[in-house]
Amino acid sequence: MLEFQNIYKSFKNDFWSKQFFALEDVSFMVRRGELVGFLGANGAGKTTSIKIILGFIKQNKGRISFAESLGRNKQDILSRIGYFPERPFFYPYLTGREMIFYTGKLSDVKNADISDRMTYWAKRLQIDHALERKIRDYSKGMLQRLGLISALIHDPDFLILDEPLAGLDPLGRKEFKDILTELNRKGKTIFFSSHIVSDVEEICKKVIVLENGKLLYEGSIDSLIKDHIKPGYYFKISSDININTQNYVRIVDEREDSKLYEVDALGKMQFINEMMEKGGELIEVSQNKPTLEEIIYKIQK
Repeated sequence: MLEFQNIYKSFKNDFWSKQFFALEDVSFMVRRGELVGFLGANGAGKTTSIKIILGFIKQNKGRISFAESLGRNKQDILSRIGYFPERPFFYPYLTGREMIFYTGKLSDVKNADISDRMTYWAKRLQIDHALERKIRDYSKGMLQRLGLISALIHDPDFLILDEPLAGLDPLGRKEFKDILTELNRKGKTIFFSSHIVSDVEEICKKVIVLENGKLLYEGSIDSLIKDHIKPGYYFKISSDININTQNYVRIVDEREDSKLYEVDALGKMQFINEMMEKGGELIEVSQNKPTLEEIIYKIQK
């Protein structure tokens, strides 16, 4: 669907300052039907990458290519992409309904289709009650919902969303994530940026991670976990016995009535046998499953 090939992009703050690279030799791919999370801290280069993909700014070096199924010229390709910017602008004196009709007509959508899709998505996003209100009276969360409807009104094949969950309350974040998952199941390709790792981990199978304008990781979340984290277990046992803390065991918490041991997978049975021989009481056992955020922090160090 999209190939981002060896992209460089530099900026200068003014004539006298030295140029700095927002992107340095960044390459990644988004395939048809994928739901891909685009991760990185603020300033990592996510928005710059998206602007280059959409042709808003030009890269210094490198190439952007799209699948032929999207079209053979730029106009056809862009007509099949739904875009939601990080900082969208809405005409404050239009109503929500007028704004959606405006964006729909920009994409040559028929009036009947605009009405049908607006009715469906406005109800689904619980903004149908506000469509006759002026946009200047909308809250941040309502603007996010209006922006998503505008991005979906022409029924695009490929969605590119820049921080779509920013500014939403917990309920709104869940609604958006449910919708993205549903759209992906229906065959839509989705590429969305975020600096909130847990949001991406919850709904994506693949992630692309940028750090300081460079590609840190591209691939599946499962592979990232497998390659960077050793499986292990936590054993909480009574504190009246001591287990030999060899290389595969370490105490991570110690209290009056219990001790919490972290045990490597290879040493699991040895730990259990020693605990039983010494008459220890097993209180709790759980698998060590670090979050995606913890893993990314580890590989950044």
